[in-house]
Amino acid sequence: MKRYLRAGAFALALLFVASSCQRENKTTIAVIPKGRAHQFWQTVHAGAAKAAAELNVDIVWNGPASETDYTGQIQIVENMITRRVDAIALAPIDKTAMVGVVQRAARENIPVVIFDSGIDTDEFVSQVATDNYAAGKLAAQRMAQILNGKGRVAMVAVQPGAASTMAREEGFEDAVREKFPDIKIVDKRYGMADFAKSLAVAENILTAHPGLDGIFASNESSSVGTVQALKQRRVQVKLVGFDWSPALIEDLKAGVADSLVVQQPFRMGEESVRAAVAKLRNQPVTKMNNLEPRLILREDLDKPEIQALLNPDLKRYLK
Repeated sequence: MKRYLRAGAFALALLFVASSCQRENKTTIAVIPKGRAHQFWQTVHAGAAKAAAELNVDIVWNGPASETDYTGQIQIVENMITRRVDAIALAPIDKTAMVGVVQRAARENIPVVIFDSGIDTDEFVSQVATDNYAAGKLAAQRMAQILNGKGRVAMVAVQPGAASTMAREEGFEDAVREKFPDIKIVDKRYGMADFAKSLAVAENILTAHPGLDGIFASNESSSVGTVQALKQRRVQVKLVGFDWSPALIEDLKAGVADSLVVQQPFRMGEESVRAAVAKLRNQPVTKMNNLEPRLILREDLDKPEIQALLNPDLKRYLK
């Protein structure tokens, strides 16, 4: 009897060791956004968590507090490389400044998936991002429609060096110049991915250009800041914003914003993790995965596909 008990105890010990090793050896993906504050990044996080649960991997979510802090983001990536995570999914704050750490990860055989915003190197396994240039053109087309093809507009831009928002702004500018010659872009200022700074920039634009017809705001913070400026000034300026949050949806309903160009952040997070895991498992990976932007008007908000896009169950995945 004692022999059987000892054998049973030994088998349980082996099972415990095996399960412990399995937990220790579980694939870990570092997911590093540009920041943590905006609704956009929380939704990316939820999508990444969904993919991780379905693929039985762990994610480590960490990003700088500010979307301008590329030095902090470099340090986070460096720490993840030193920690020897299995793969990294990164949304580069600056397309040039982040090149060094991406190349270091590649040298150390840690696959890197780039998401949201491009980078000035091809040493990554996949890029999952909105077609931002097309999104900017879409915003320009909407602006031309609501202004009947003529007027004076301004841009509340984000920050120099951020590839995703630069592409949106370039798409907007190119479309206006090439297709709508009677629309003049009279000002462009940077809100530096900050709500308060974007508000101040929008107020300065409205002061400098009385009688302005329209504003294009090229990310969530720019859109929120511009909305607040329009509310405070009580001026009738058409706003085509970019990205969304619950507050921006309410402003769209109220007519403060004419429209919003939105991305698919949940899908972006999900597909970034899936690409990283596919690479680790020697499965095919798409090098450039461009996600389609969507223009949302007030009358679209009750459509089921729009509700699914705007209201993913974050609490379900971010427990």
